[in-house]
Parts: sequence; structure tokens; C-alpha cells
Amino acid sequence: MGKTSDLTAVQKTIIDTLHKEGKTQKVIAKEAGCSQSSVSKHINRQAKGRKKCGRKKCTSSRDNRTLQRIVTTNPFKNVGEIHKEWTAAGVSASRTTTRRLMKDMGFRCRIPCVKPLLNKKQRKKRLAWAKDKKDWTDAEWSKVMFSDESKFCISFGNQGPRVWRKSGEAQNPRCMTSSVKFPPSVMVWGAMSSAGVGPLCFLRSRVNAAVYQEVLEHFMLPAADQLYGDADFTFQQDLAPAHSAKTTSTWFKDHGIPVLDWPANSPDLNPIENLWGIVKRRMQYARPNNAEELKTTIRAAWALITPEQCHRLIESMPRRITAVIEAKGAPTKY
Repeated sequence: MGKTSDLTAVQKTIIDTLHKEGKTQKVIAKEAGCSQSSVSKHINRQAKGRKKCGRKKCTSSRDNRTLQRIVTTNPFKNVGEIHKEWTAAGVSASRTTTRRLMKDMGFRCRIPCVKPLLNKKQRKKRLAWAKDKKDWTDAEWSKVMFSDESKFCISFGNQGPRVWRKSGEAQNPRCMTSSVKFPPSVMVWGAMSSAGVGPLCFLRSRVNAAVYQEVLEHFMLPAADQLYGDADFTFQQDLAPAHSAKTTSTWFKDHGIPVLDWPANSPDLNPIENLWGIVKRRMQYARPNNAEELKTTIRAAWALITPEQCHRLIESMPRRITAVIEAKGAPTKY
């Protein structure tokens, strides 16, 4: 520790006290838990009456409040835009100083959380659904097979806009962006239960009712045999048009498979969404060159999912439901 500015207030007090008692610098350094040179510099600075070192700050407390107001008002601006607006307010500071002060204030540049955009009707239905399922036990949730489609891209580099926020503000509405359900294309279908995951299905075309029923026939049924055997289970799916089609409902009735009622636009309630997130994080540094390499990478990451991970995600269902009730149907963290 070579600078006196690195010493804590407690260390400085110990040094001052032992120095008055006539202790040697070696003894003082050992008691204070710092280097002997730090003790020497602190004693010499105290003797010369020098309290502070370093260049004088170029901004005042008022300037700093202005900077904090700029960042808080529009946290999606980059450092250059924030610096330009700050200096336009009459502050003389470099871009480096701007970034340093923002970090000193607790702001960090992060990828914003994304939540579905819900209307009042959807929130009301989500709340009613959560209240209806609030007394379900882990055993009941373990009988549910959760399913979902997810889009995977060859490049994961473009992660969208970033936001300046402080620790604990991830769920602050002003630090978040909104997502809309039903992206233009869907590529992968998967299913999970508390016992593990089923086989993946790579979709080659747009999912309509006929394509979805083929997925159910050739992938969902084998997954059910793998995860449940002869035991009864309930199938979960979202309200995508292909899922809620009359012919699809007829398919489930013909096969004697009960389907869990599900609120619209509720990925935060589906634990398989977290599973997709785990797979994509494992693929973060993968750089497949074509679609076949991408599929191979996805299969490898999916195969690493353990039954223990699935079980923990299924156990989170009561907490998810409680969060929806507390939020009165609004989107929650997932």
C-alpha cells in the first residue's frame, strides 16, 4: 500500500495514536496492517499539515447534481451524448471525467431487462390465473410439462441498446425496454418437466396449426414417454395462434392430453424461458458459421441441462405466482 489516500480512517487513527506513543514505524505498520512506507508518508504529511493530495476537482456539487439529473432523465443515452448535454449546461469537464463521475454515482452501463407489454385486460387475467393457482403444490407443478419455442441467431453480438442504472434498478420501469410477443420467425421447440428436458425440434417453416401438430406427434409425445412414462401429466403451452387453433384442441382431446389454462403474454411465468436463457448463455462465445453448426451448438448446450436444474426451475412456480399477485398482474422478473 504505497499511497496515504489508500489508508482507511481506522488505519490513520492507529498510526497517529501509536506515533504519539513513540512506537517505531515498523511496529506501527504491523499494527495498522499496512506498509511501512505508507506509515512514513502519513506521518510526514501530518507533520507538514498537508491534509489532502491530488488535483482539485473541476466540478462542483451542483454540477454533479446536474449530471445525475441528465442520466436519470434519459438513461439510454451513451456517454458521448450525456457529456455533450452536460457541457452544454456550462460545465467544463472531459468525457473521461463524465464517465468516472457517473460510476462514482453508482451508475453502470447494462443491457436493459425486457418485459412483455401488457394491457389492462391481460393484467387482469394474469392476476386471476395466479390467484387460482396460488395453492398448487410442488407435486402438482411437477406433473406439468412446460413447452415453448425460441429463436436462435448465428450471431449473438448485437444485444440492443444499453442503459445507465444503479445497483438494484434492474426492474425500474425507466431502465427497461418493452418486448412484443410473436417474433417474425421461430426456429426451435422444446419441452421440460421437473424430471429433465425432452428432445428439441428444429422448425423449418412458419409454425401453423398443421406444423405444430406434427411437432406434438413426433416430439412432444416421445418427450412425455421419456419424462413421465405411464404417469399422468398436463401439457403447458402459450396462446400462439397455432397452439390455440381448433384443430390443435381437437388433437389434444383425441390423444387424451389435458392442457393447462395459460394467461396471454406471460413468459415470466414459464420456467422454460429461463432454460432458453441458460442455453444462450452457454452459447455466448460460440461462433457457428452456418445453420447446421448452429443446430449442433444448440443441441450440445441443451444436452448439458440437468434434471436438477429443471427441478429447481419448477420449484420456482409458487414464487412466480406470488410475484404476479403482488404486482397485480403486471410483468415480473424472470
